[in-house]
Amino acid sequence: MIKALALCLALAPTAGFAQVQSDVVRGEFRSGWQTATGTHMAALHLQLAPDWKTYWRAPGDAGIPPQFDWTGSENVGSVRFHWPAPDVFRTNGMQTVGYHDELVLPIEVTPKDPRKPVRLQASIDLGVCKDICIPTTLLLGSALAAPGQSDGTINAALRARPATAAEAGLTRITCQIEPIRDGMRVTARMELPVQGRQEAVVFESGIANVWVSEAQVSRDGRSLTATAEMVPPSGQPFALNRSAMVVTVIGGQGRAVEIRGCPAG
Repeated sequence: MIKALALCLALAPTAGFAQVQSDVVRGEFRSGWQTATGTHMAALHLQLAPDWKTYWRAPGDAGIPPQFDWTGSENVGSVRFHWPAPDVFRTNGMQTVGYHDELVLPIEVTPKDPRKPVRLQASIDLGVCKDICIPTTLLLGSALAAPGQSDGTINAALRARPATAAEAGLTRITCQIEPIRDGMRVTARMELPVQGRQEAVVFESGIANVWVSEAQVSRDGRSLTATAEMVPPSGQPFALNRSAMVVTVIGGQGRAVEIRGCPAG
């Protein structure tokens, strides 16, 4: 954990995130369309220079998770992200999780008033990496046209989401949770078909600012076992809400399974 925190601190500038030249990363909002339920399906579209990458919502040991500030948006009640299945990378011996070359992140917007126009305005902090990592801020805005029109790029990103537990054939998952000196250790046991040659498992605690270690993963036939440690800022054992936990199994080549909740055995 100390190694990972040190690397993250080394990446962070002393006066907030810096603007990055457009030859490294370019971003825009795709305006999308109104859905049958009255929400609006838009997307953040990032285009990165060749071999550059950016991070998933749970970026791993040395990543910088993207942060969105929607101040200045108009008629936005809530937003929901539909993350495509990420890839796993090794950086200085540590596991990171994210996307290379391009990311289309669908964003489903619920307006405060469905009768009024919607405009997105966002300050987006993210990390982009190749041989070095650069924290950056993108300032983006776009009006969301009503009713808009279907967008093949956004639809492809929606199809690239992780499978649900049922879709992937998960028949059982249990989590053993035990206190350790500075937090909690979680061991998940899953009955799940093989998802790829090199499976990685990512735990999300459902609690902000909890550091989660790289999971140690083993498989025996359909049985997949993963163990990780969770350390809060207090550095003490803490209460975990099992229903808020998310366990994601990443198999590579666009294949992943997102499992919500992890009951006791």
